[in-house]
Amino acid sequence: MIGISTHLTEAIWDSWDRQRAVLLSARYPAMVQATGGIAFLLPPDSPQRAPEALTRLDALVVSGGPDLHPAYYDAEPHPRTRAVTPERDAWELALLRAALAAGLPLLGICRGMQLLNVVLGGTLIQHLEHGEAHLGSPKGYGRHTVRPVPGTLLAGLLPETEVSVPTYHHQAVDRLGTGLTVSAYAEDGTVEAVEGGGFTLGVQWHPEQGEDLRVLQALVGAAVVARAQGRPAGLLPVLE
Repeated sequence: MIGISTHLTEAIWDSWDRQRAVLLSARYPAMVQATGGIAFLLPPDSPQRAPEALTRLDALVVSGGPDLHPAYYDAEPHPRTRAVTPERDAWELALLRAALAAGLPLLGICRGMQLLNVVLGGTLIQHLEHGEAHLGSPKGYGRHTVRPVPGTLLAGLLPETEVSVPTYHHQAVDRLGTGLTVSAYAEDGTVEAVEGGGFTLGVQWHPEQGEDLRVLQALVGAAVVARAQGRPAGLLPVLE
């Protein structure tokens, strides 16, 4: 049972009916389902309820989306920062803290990787000034190569020297969070993946937008093992 974070936005249900909706690209649950997991969507809720929510799950995916508010890492907003989801910020940070405390297998995708880094005391580059390769295009996702770091969990999943990945982001990891290791770089030196104890992995790209399911297959495999063996607690030091 794999939980996936979502966000809230306005949607039109009919020509006359505009309401707030829980939204997530269908590619996320499809990716989980294709690798043998059952997808559960996690709309923003009270942060205090995050530990309870995760007791029902075997792994967590924190999905991509808008920028995290830079106040969470003691920075002033850059003119290009788009921090527009305060409910989601608080909820996803709480989910990550709870998952790390419980030793739950987790995967952060794009924004999710950035939040993982911040939860563990890291900071972010708010705008990649020459980030054309990372941003994609106004028409959609781009692609670029990443280089897994030998000896890491990620390199075990993606053993190639270079891997082409779907990408769309303008922020990136700056100072690395406590207990994390960089496990992939882009050609320009941008951090493209981080990992911690157990199965704790963040990728800056969007695996749900491609055909390579190896990272998700590994997450689901870790979830199966965690369910069978029970979870170790407190794999990484979480900042409150």
